Amino acid sequence: MTTVPQRAMARYLLAQQARAGPGLGPLPLPECAESLGLDGLAFLLAPGGPPPELLQSCGDLTAPLEDLQLTQGQGPSTDAARGTLFLAADLSSIPPTRWPGLLPAITDLGVHAIFAFPLRVGVIVLGVLTGHRTTPSPMTPGQLTDAFVLAGSLSSLLIGTAAHPDTPTALLAEGQGLHFAEVHQATGMVSAQLGVSPAQALVRLRAHAFGHDTPLLETARAVLGRRLRFHTEDDDDTRTGRP
Repeated sequence: MTTVPQRAMARYLLAQQARAGPGLGPLPLPECAESLGLDGLAFLLAPGGPPPELLQSCGDLTAPLEDLQLTQGQGPSTDAARGTLFLAADLSSIPPTRWPGLLPAITDLGVHAIFAFPLRVGVIVLGVLTGHRTTPSPMTPGQLTDAFVLAGSLSSLLIGTAAHPDTPTALLAEGQGLHFAEVHQATGMVSAQLGVSPAQALVRLRAHAFGHDTPLLETARAVLGRRLRFHTEDDDDTRTGRP
């Protein structure tokens, strides 16, 4: 197994910040995940608190895992965006009442362990680092130490962009984009269709995705493609095609 020493990783990230200035190129998340014994790793932004926004990731289940949490508005990444460290070596040990309906969906996805680290500056949370495993098992003390060092280094990167007026877009390298940008665009369309606030529109969008057992991103794309439209007269939506 390839390992990434914690000090070397910290130096790499800080050197990348110095080279890129306000921009942030692709991070070596696959190498980090392998070093930490994880099957996937997500780097999310949360400058305004939850919901966190997926910026970079690795692992086949990472984006679907974050989509599930965004759809339901709850979960380890959401709690970490509020400042709560979450370390669960076996999700079956988590009371189902903590996130009603979410834990079965996560385990059905094939994720059985999640570790979510707030990226904070003092009491302010700027982002989240969330890793998962497809089999239940705890992180070793050394892996946890490396994860905390990596989280601290990512926090330093976020601090380096905070003074720029175009944050968080300053974090994006050319050709990159926020994974769930289409969700935000669709939320704006639903807000206009219903004449409600963006927060209320996102709730309706999430409810539709959850009720139809469809990924939130797929539902958003149906709205953007004019295949799905919300109406104010009742709680039903009109579709010209499946999301």
